[in-house]
Amino acid sequence: MSEQIKSKKKKRKFNEINQFHPLTNGIMTVLLGLFTIACLFPFAYVIVISFTSEESIVRNGFQLIPEEWSLDAYRYLWSTKSQLLQSYWITIVVTVLGTVISVSMITLYAYAISRPQFKYRKFFTFFAFFTMLFSGGMVPTYIVVTQFLGIKNTIWALILPLAMNAFYIIIMRTFFMRSVPEAILESSRIDGASELRTFLQIVVPLSLPGIATIALFSTLGYWNDWFNALLYIDQPNLVPLQSLLMKIEANLEFMRQNTEINQGQTNLFNTIPADAAKMAMVVIATLPIAVSYPFFQKYFISGLTIGGVKE
Repeated sequence: MSEQIKSKKKKRKFNEINQFHPLTNGIMTVLLGLFTIACLFPFAYVIVISFTSEESIVRNGFQLIPEEWSLDAYRYLWSTKSQLLQSYWITIVVTVLGTVISVSMITLYAYAISRPQFKYRKFFTFFAFFTMLFSGGMVPTYIVVTQFLGIKNTIWALILPLAMNAFYIIIMRTFFMRSVPEAILESSRIDGASELRTFLQIVVPLSLPGIATIALFSTLGYWNDWFNALLYIDQPNLVPLQSLLMKIEANLEFMRQNTEINQGQTNLFNTIPADAAKMAMVVIATLPIAVSYPFFQKYFISGLTIGGVKE
């Protein structure tokens, strides 16, 4: 009985300590609201500029409420719709397939080195950690991808170089060690389950927050990757979205520089929405990830905060 009374007193004291004053709640709400606006305003500003006519940008610069609205930037990008849609499709395939492969490889590796029964876990942990400090460099990597693996100008050249990440392995290893009790795994082994079945039916459901966090990081990495396409892709039908948008921006900049040299073609360049098209490219490249983020948010927050409270 005395223990219950002590527990109630502790709970009441905890609630009193953590109960904010209404004024404090109001101030925190305002501060968080301002922080949210500060985070969303740049993207909203980019969207507004993408719908601004090029003539209005030349006359007045960038404005929050433009003098003249226009869809010329999106019409200009839509003029390359065949290549744009193809690049979108390549990027989606690479992102989905690459994320599945990456998460599978990272979780299996991290689970193995997180179990004390694995005899060589220290060696493989050091092996992963060592690659975070030292890498072979660009030239050896290029030779491995093109000569040994022979995957240049294939979709695998966009997937395999990013499939393993030592930092994510260390994160998942720590997650498995702190969030998956050894007693549950031991009881599964006693019941006769194999290591693979234990991993798929017990470890994976318990580790969804951590796996979703790694999946989100991998998705962002594959979606925003353009460097591997620059190195390994020469065929237009395999160019991903980010690489294509960079080429379009380079073409726009090239045309701008030429018109500055040859003033007689200035009117020709003014018909191309250069600045608005750049902002439209940002919207096209960012919007799908921004829309998909809420689906990861619950698991992402759980993955970041788990282990932060010690019982």
